Amino acid sequence: MLITLEGIDGSGKSSLHAALKELLSDLDPVFTREPGATWVGDQVRRAIAEQIDPITEATLFVADHAAHLAKVVRPALAEGRLVISDRYSDSRFAYQSVTLQGIVPNPEGWMRAMHNGWTVIPDKTFLCVLPVDDALTRLKPDSQREHFEKRETLEKVQNNYLSYARNEPGRFVIVDAMLPRETVARFVADAIRMMVAEGKKKRKR
Repeated sequence: MLITLEGIDGSGKSSLHAALKELLSDLDPVFTREPGATWVGDQVRRAIAEQIDPITEATLFVADHAAHLAKVVRPALAEGRLVISDRYSDSRFAYQSVTLQGIVPNPEGWMRAMHNGWTVIPDKTFLCVLPVDDALTRLKPDSQREHFEKRETLEKVQNNYLSYARNEPGRFVIVDAMLPRETVARFVADAIRMMVAEGKKKRKR
């Protein structure tokens, strides 16, 4: 089973990922993230820091996703492991459709086309949502932020995420990221446990 955690920068998504490591340790999940699970992810981070060409950056994200699937996600799923990823393909669709605006026609369609036929769709995606103003208070000072972390970008990205949730209500679970972190973590952990239990029941039938 593949679970993904999504949300704009400052939504508490990475803190949730860390909390689940303790709350779900007995299930022995594979905890991973995009970018960064493979050496390709290191190059993505470098591209972000250097703010190189948006198309180069976008294609590096796709390359990182492919390596992540090959080296981490597919092998773990083949072993019947639970995989929990901090960011996944929805991050790319939500963010790159903004950063590529005006550079390629229909940037989201372009990004989705590059994933068609080989990616793995998550079984469930927990989307952390909060007002952009509150997210910004959790980030570094404006002068130290990455270009993804600007107000205008985050507003557009969150709107993209919410549209995905409306289009796929069976996959997305919207999480109120303004709640205490412990409350959010417990809610998500309990939901994942229920899905794992239901999956075991189906396999026994």
